[in-house]
Amino acid sequence: MQKQIGFLTREAGKRRRLRIIIPAYPAFNIYSRVARVTTALGPVTVATAAREMEGWDVEVIDENNYQRSGPVTAAGLPDHESLQQLRPADLVGLYGGLTSTIPRLYELARFYRERSVPTIAGGQHFVEENIAEGLQNGVDVVVRGEGEETLKELLQAFEGRLPRENIAGIAFLDEDRVVLTPERMPLSEFDSFPLPDFSLVRYARIRIYPVGRVRGCGMDCEFCTVKGKPRYARVERLMEQFASLYETHGAREFFIVDDLFGQNRRETIRFCNLLRDYQREARTRFHITVQIRLDKAKDAELLQSMLEAGINHLAIGYESPIGEELKAMDKRLKPEDMITLSRLLYKAGFMVHGMFIFGYPMAEGIDFSMPAKERIRRFKKFIKSAQLDTVQVLLPAPLPGTELTRRLKEQNRIFPKDLVGWEYYDGNFPLFIPDAPMTPEEMQASSHRIMGRFYRFKHMFDIGFHILWFPVLFFYLPNLKRGWEKWYRIWSHQVTRFGGWLLLHRWYAAFKKDPFSRKLAEAKKILSRTFPGPLKT
Repeated sequence: MQKQIGFLTREAGKRRRLRIIIPAYPAFNIYSRVARVTTALGPVTVATAAREMEGWDVEVIDENNYQRSGPVTAAGLPDHESLQQLRPADLVGLYGGLTSTIPRLYELARFYRERSVPTIAGGQHFVEENIAEGLQNGVDVVVRGEGEETLKELLQAFEGRLPRENIAGIAFLDEDRVVLTPERMPLSEFDSFPLPDFSLVRYARIRIYPVGRVRGCGMDCEFCTVKGKPRYARVERLMEQFASLYETHGAREFFIVDDLFGQNRRETIRFCNLLRDYQREARTRFHITVQIRLDKAKDAELLQSMLEAGINHLAIGYESPIGEELKAMDKRLKPEDMITLSRLLYKAGFMVHGMFIFGYPMAEGIDFSMPAKERIRRFKKFIKSAQLDTVQVLLPAPLPGTELTRRLKEQNRIFPKDLVGWEYYDGNFPLFIPDAPMTPEEMQASSHRIMGRFYRFKHMFDIGFHILWFPVLFFYLPNLKRGWEKWYRIWSHQVTRFGGWLLLHRWYAAFKKDPFSRKLAEAKKILSRTFPGPLKT
């Protein structure tokens, strides 16, 4: 390994460049539109920490938010050959936080290795079972766990100033043998790192800025990759991120990436009050989205403080409206209770984005069977009753390192990777044999039908009709504010749903061109020899 990549040498007075790349999605999907106006927080955070190293310049290239001002290939992707000519990178970091982008990550790793540029990769995809695969596909060093301290030490190692064997939390090849150094303890002293610097992201146009305070999640859902006891930064640090982005970039739209906003209730309310006071002093108004548990709808004080702070969009993991599936996921709410809580949020004035998983596989020993048609009916009824503003219905994905993946592997239900590869691991494709009586094709078509019913072309006409209804606002005088809020919310629903129809229409067109159906047929033939599940088309 050391002979293969060598060490970087420094000419007198010359600075080195680290380029961190967020790989492109394999194809247009339901995330593509929002990806063009935001970026991932992790790579920016790590890049900002690395920038503190003497003699190094750092930049981030987000291939999903890459404007035409930068060099592009005929396929519309960043032209890394031209980037190397304009500003040669001496070291490249690759973000492996999304499993579906791993094939592109390997393509980039091989590209830079062919040009003698060392490569580092990290992210949640690289659990122990995938490390060897990465090292065999152009990656020189894999970072295991959080990267701020590790990357700074790796910069020294690639200059020959620190033995890689002494760096905790990495993996590399030594004579074709995978070497795992001791694990690094999770970070907790967040104040020792600078605030994320989004000016490092080149050729991007960011409108929605990701910020965060909490790492880890104590819910331990079997399908989720985020694990570990929550670790909190000070609320003042999160407040500083908002203030800095507003004052330097004019940012007004934010997404708090914490997996569960509202953990540590007292400090959350204190943060909301700080944020409210800052906006009043600055005479501005932020629009903020958070991920939060549905049971927080019972906390009137928390909800009020959130609304006053500009937190008006909530992303909630409902997962399923089917009680048996909720039990399998270890969710402690009943469908009827979820509807009641959702209506409380609606009445409070929040915009709620409901996130669902269709066709969750039951654990062994649970006697439950439901045809796709009945599942669709349950989903549609629930979504309407819960008064959700937007919805997202994805399929369960056996992501690396999760308990769900372990369970499905033991049952030999996951389709072979050489046929259904990592590029399909985005929640839009069936990746395993579902529970009887559903087939993989029915499972995928069902998620399309649910979202297709919610996002419809007819909303284009509703938009025009609602604009004509605008004069009715004056009937709300002297409470014009109440009339405006009611009118705007309905109008926003219609615009969003028509926009969702456009997005789905484009995604379906891209899906038809994909060879997935042929690959799925071959994968089912292979598994049909060992698994007596619902494999007929």
